[in-house]
This record gives sequence, structure tokens and C-alpha cells, in this order.
Amino acid sequence: MNSVVVAAVQAGSVLFDTAATLVKAEHYVREAAAGGARLVVLPEAFLGGYPKGMDFGVTVGSRSAEGRQQFLRYREAAIAVPGPDTARLAELAAELKVDLVAGVIERDGGTLYCTALFFTPGLVAKHRKLMPTAAERYLWGQGDGSTMAAVPTQYGVLGAAICWENYMPLFRQSMYAKGVEIWCAPTVDDRDQWQATMRHVALEGRCFVISANQYVEGLINGGSTIINPLGEILAGPARTGETVLLAELDLGDRDRAVFDFDPVGHYSRPDIFTLTVDETRRT
Repeated sequence: MNSVVVAAVQAGSVLFDTAATLVKAEHYVREAAAGGARLVVLPEAFLGGYPKGMDFGVTVGSRSAEGRQQFLRYREAAIAVPGPDTARLAELAAELKVDLVAGVIERDGGTLYCTALFFTPGLVAKHRKLMPTAAERYLWGQGDGSTMAAVPTQYGVLGAAICWENYMPLFRQSMYAKGVEIWCAPTVDDRDQWQATMRHVALEGRCFVISANQYVEGLINGGSTIINPLGEILAGPARTGETVLLAELDLGDRDRAVFDFDPVGHYSRPDIFTLTVDETRRT
């Protein structure tokens, strides 16, 4: 393949209503597929929701009864992986002949995880966010090294870093070493600074970057974008509401980009630097 069309879906969850959010997901994935997309990326925590602005009754050393009730609702909105919601996404991806990377809140035992799921078109892999940021830590558990997925497709190797994982240098390097060529970044970070981060990852990793952000009026202001391996913006950043960003990737751009910089090859200096990664599954 010389090129592929990809899509970043920018849309907001219906908080505490996963069934309604799944309907929105289907709508936008169908829109992306109608636009020719072969790969569709949904935002961070799209199924299950990102409860921006909520404190769940937490202060240092105490929790409130009202906060526990809020958490009950949030936990009920989280999904099992695999489960009926992932089965529906897999069916959708198969019907539309698209690959899908979807941000979800995963429920496993008594713990919730912020997770990216890979459908090609069946559910083939997941990545749990390694380090929840700030107050996310009282909602979500930490992922381990066993879910740092690199998923091969006909048009390149997919990987995912969720929101501020993109600021973790050793995580980025470990994913570059897995050969990730299309870097999916589900997020809720709507700051202008995020654009610099996404362009840096594209330049550093010599990979395409697809950043899909939520848009919730008054809370999360989008900023989804698609970038090529030389840091050039192909689409976005989108700021005007819910939308589907489309871009055609010239797959030769990655080979052109590694001509003068390869982070795990001729620019890596393995005689000086060694990275050790523990990919043990922790139960």
C-alpha cells in the first residue's frame, strides 16, 4: 500500500450512559468509513466517560458518601473487556472493513483502567494507561508492561499512548523499539501545548500521529490532529465542535523521515544507552 486514509473522531461521551455513547461511536465510525477511512481512532475514555471537573468527594484522608455514590455510577458505566460492548465494536469494524482504536474505561474486578482497545477488525489487543495523571489516580489503576501493544496491519504497525503517557520518554522509546509506525494518541488534553507534544512525538518517533480528543462544550475543547513523520500537520487541530478529521497518509513519508533520524537505529547509540523493559503480566 502506498497510502491510507485515517480518521480522528472528536466527540464527547454521554457521561454515565455507555449505551448512548456507543450509539455516538457507531455514528462517527460510520461517518469516518464513508469518508474512506481505513483506520479510526476514538478519544480517551470515550466509552465509560471522562468525568472532568468531578472530585468524587475526595480530600486528603477522607471520602464522602456522596462521592462513593458517584463512583458507583461511574463504575457501572465502565465496560468489560471482552464483553458485549467490545463485541459490538468488533462487529461494527468488521461490517465497515475498518480498523479501530477506541478509548474506554475498563472494569476488571474491583479496579477501573483507562484503556485503548485495538480492533483489526476483531479485538486483538489492549493497552492500559501506565500512569494515571493527578486526580485520575483515585479512579483508575495502573497498567503494566504486558499491554504495551504493537499491532501489525497491512499499512503499518499501530501503537497507542494515552494522553500524558506521551510525556513518558522511556515509554515512547520502548514503543519506537517495537516498530510503531502509526502512533494513536487518545486524549482529553485540549491545551495549545498538546499540539507541540504531538508534533514532537511524530518527529522523534518518525511516525504518523493521530490524536483524537473529546469535545464537551464548556469542559473539553477538542484539538484533535493528524501529523506526518516530519511533524507536518495533515489535519486539525479541530476546535469548533464534534467532528471527524480525515487525512490521507503517504506511507512513503516514514522512509523519507528516517533518512536522517532513526530513534532505534542509526541515531540510537546502543553502545552508550540500554533500555530494559519488564513486560511481565501483573495480576
